[in-house]
Amino acid sequence: KMPAAFHELRPPRATLASNIAAYVLLFVRGLLLDVLEGLLGRHLTADSCGPVASRSAAALPDRRGTPLKSGSQDLYERRFFGWLADTFQRPITGEAGGNVLVKERVFSPKSGELEVTGRDLRCLNLGSYNYLGFGGCDEVCTPAVLACVDADGTSTGAPRAEVGTVAVHLELERCVAEFLGKDAAITMGMGFATNSTMIPILVDADGDGAGVLILSDALNHCSIVEGVRSSGATVLPFVHNSMIDLEAKLRAARQHGRPGCGRSWRKIIVVVEGIYSMEGEFTPLREVVALKKAYGAFLYLDEAHSIGAVGPTGRGVTELFDVPTSEIDVMMGTFTKSFGSVGGYVAADAEVVAVLRARSHGALHACAMSPPAVQQVISSLTVISQVDGPLSASGRMGDEKLRALANNTSIFRNGLIDMGLEVLGDDGSPVVPVMIYHVKSMRDFSRALFARNVAIVVVGFPAAPMLFERVRFCVSAAHTKEELQYALKCISEEAHRFKICYKRTDRASKAEYAAKADAKKLRLRTAPLTLSAERLAAIAASLPAWQAEPLCGLPEARAAAAAAAAEGGEPNAASSSKWRHSTVLSSSDFSEDASQTTTPQRSRVARRQSSMCWVTSEARSHVRT
Repeated sequence: KMPAAFHELRPPRATLASNIAAYVLLFVRGLLLDVLEGLLGRHLTADSCGPVASRSAAALPDRRGTPLKSGSQDLYERRFFGWLADTFQRPITGEAGGNVLVKERVFSPKSGELEVTGRDLRCLNLGSYNYLGFGGCDEVCTPAVLACVDADGTSTGAPRAEVGTVAVHLELERCVAEFLGKDAAITMGMGFATNSTMIPILVDADGDGAGVLILSDALNHCSIVEGVRSSGATVLPFVHNSMIDLEAKLRAARQHGRPGCGRSWRKIIVVVEGIYSMEGEFTPLREVVALKKAYGAFLYLDEAHSIGAVGPTGRGVTELFDVPTSEIDVMMGTFTKSFGSVGGYVAADAEVVAVLRARSHGALHACAMSPPAVQQVISSLTVISQVDGPLSASGRMGDEKLRALANNTSIFRNGLIDMGLEVLGDDGSPVVPVMIYHVKSMRDFSRALFARNVAIVVVGFPAAPMLFERVRFCVSAAHTKEELQYALKCISEEAHRFKICYKRTDRASKAEYAAKADAKKLRLRTAPLTLSAERLAAIAASLPAWQAEPLCGLPEARAAAAAAAAEGGEPNAASSSKWRHSTVLSSSDFSEDASQTTTPQRSRVARRQSSMCWVTSEARSHVRT
């Protein structure tokens, strides 16, 4: 069994009480401002509210229909968000390399908005996902991209399924499949849409996810959640990175089938991420693979933040943890992080990719990926994979970038730990979150570092659970050692100023933390890929016989499953109900108890995975037509 959570989020009591009080005061302040504005009309100016978009609904142009925002959401955006709006969505100019030019903004009392002054501030960039430094210009990728602009222009102006495919698209898909060791790959122009439009087709090519169970990590990205909602499948979140809870839910699903009728699930798909972007944690991939094989499930791996950034040759968590890619049924990733471009990919068996290409809305209706952006990925893949040889210019660049990222990550992460900050995540992750636990400290910390020309990203509600505010540093191979030392100096001074160094820095505490980190690293890298023969035999003996339907629910497989169901006297799930919807189950829907989520996890699960999308069968047919 997997040990207890390596890192539990437990804010100090005094900080927690202060943070709760801050939210209460903000809420009361917002209500009072609304009451005063109603009593005094427009005498309450934006300037008296601070940097807040304080225009009330009455001051906005009249519109008909249901309000786009109302109640607490409207109050939050007008009164809460404006209080710290200058710490978010900072516009930049120029390339996002190790340094970045940030447009200066000041609050305008006249408009009640933040306005750009025209002055550019050069800042150390600790916020961009530019892990390998490909976001800027270099001697290998940039000339190839410019040549592609001359050859293919900037856009095909059409979807890939029509006249939007050019030679570089086919070359990119070949390179991605070869890089990952998969049969085939399909690419798209948007990373978010890769998950949200591909997952429904993986569940069922006809858009009918009834009878399919998706076990999704509780902290999976919103794009995964949107894809699951659109699929019509049943989703059951499991406790983040808990193999105990995942196995309990797999066993219950196999033993008891679908709640209410007891019929077997058509298939079970486990969905995890390589690196979780808000936590900086790796998925325990080897243990996930062992469980999915033991229970006959499929595995969908999202490597948006890990592909290119980890592993000796940048091939992601599969290479880092020595997991053959043949053990992963579907591999997804994006080109926006390590490759300095846009878009995403899905790599799988050739039959699965063929169905995705023929059925996914993202592949059929979205404009093809811009050819220069495609060439950027091809060139950066050439550098990372060192296909031209380790002694070539691109080979040396790739080796230098991967080594620089690993060294910079280690230097920066250890520096934060040494100063007593509560650092989340695992060693080797280029995403380094630090807990702040206070909404005002989060705002002030961001402003203070920005004043010292250090650009960071802070994360608060609703992107993170309320009371669990954090700063998320992103390390890049483009950073120099001197730049990181300057950043650590600034962070240390401001962190002590705002009293967010919650961890002890004595030798014994550091040794204990290092021992836990080493134990987890060892488990991630050495856990068996297959359960023991005794456990496999016990699982097989306790579960009913079951044959999972293939991914995408190919027509011939659906026909065979329907025939088998009819022969056994079981209603056909594909036509048993007029309504198709994404249903969110809880552990209580199964008769077997499972581990429960922690408080911050429950908050994120409720926000991310509790919506239900109802669509009639007739509507689905209309959409397909």
